[in-house]
Amino acid sequence: MKKNLNVLFYLKKPKNYQSGPMPIYMRITLGGTPKELSIGRPCEPKRWNNKVGRANGRDEASKNLNAYVDTFRMKIEDIHLKLLRSDSEISPETILNTFLGKKEKPHLLLEVFQEHNDKLEALIGKGFTKGTLTKYNTTKKHLKAFMRARFRISDIEIKKIEYHFITEFDFYLRSTCSCANNSAIKHLKNLGKILRECLAKKWISHDPFSGHKNKLKKVERVKLSEDELSLLYQKEISNARICQVRDVFLFCCYTGLSFIDVQKLSRSDIQKGMDGRQWIFIKREKTAVASHVPLLPIALGIKEKYSEHADCMVNERVLPVSSNQKMNAYLKEVANLCGIEKLLTFHIARHTFATTVTLGQGVPIESVSKMLGHTDIRTTQIYAKVMDTKVGSDMEKLREKMYTA
Repeated sequence: MKKNLNVLFYLKKPKNYQSGPMPIYMRITLGGTPKELSIGRPCEPKRWNNKVGRANGRDEASKNLNAYVDTFRMKIEDIHLKLLRSDSEISPETILNTFLGKKEKPHLLLEVFQEHNDKLEALIGKGFTKGTLTKYNTTKKHLKAFMRARFRISDIEIKKIEYHFITEFDFYLRSTCSCANNSAIKHLKNLGKILRECLAKKWISHDPFSGHKNKLKKVERVKLSEDELSLLYQKEISNARICQVRDVFLFCCYTGLSFIDVQKLSRSDIQKGMDGRQWIFIKREKTAVASHVPLLPIALGIKEKYSEHADCMVNERVLPVSSNQKMNAYLKEVANLCGIEKLLTFHIARHTFATTVTLGQGVPIESVSKMLGHTDIRTTQIYAKVMDTKVGSDMEKLREKMYTA
């Protein structure tokens, strides 16, 4: 939206003023934001007209002073017009800096990126997660390495980023960093967000991503079958730590909790539901959306197993959960012990709950969506698309009806 410029000249009363001339000040106002500057000339109050911001009288001194004031006004209006035509960032400060010949500090990509990440870090737990911050930090790290390798520079002015920079970064991610298609696109989207913010602030005049197209490839979500779940549940594991990791993983398979949600799950989060049974009542860490999950027998049994675990009792937690890195490392050993060839991660546990445990057993998609804490049922429908076993089961029931009819 175009902001109107207002230039006002007035007398500013000094501290401890008693009588005599006052300094003339110029106030620039743009979009309600003011900035003032002394023009370096004084005037007697009785000779000054506050309404028009000029000196009274037709004497030579008044004419000279008014001509001087007009020079300031015309220069400011000319600067404002040039900034408008160049589609540059316009503020009272930029106008005054241009008028005074001050060079503004250039906006550098990595500095702007870091400012964004610093703000994001301050909002962790207030709508944002550490995982989101990690993703942006990784993109920034790739950008830094890319600029050194490709252009031999440590940073770049935002306004110098063009379409060529975007395509070269895309190529660098896929070649040097060996990023898969979807990973490369996610890094480009992170950069795109930063540049769109710069565009909104008018630090750049156009979007460097204009014309750049990339499409995410559909990725088949890995899940565990009923047989694989049985293998995990029935396997006797002598190593206590590996056994704990298996139990936490199984708990997620039967509750749909993400790693961060099971790690933070406190005993007070489990309460009696309307049916008199035990439920999990939480807000998902990632989205802050409510997730209410009834505890199935296996999940309930795991919860009871650790009710007197020392760490759980001290921290008021439901399960003993280490860091994600450690847990995923132990999951490899769990898979080996159980003869499961899939690479187990806590993402797979959540996918397994959505498919094998719920949708595959006929639980309505609306109920599954609510338990998973999805804000859009279309997200849950992604899981429903891969349920070939459910389709086969439903068709078998149809065959039976047709033959018995």
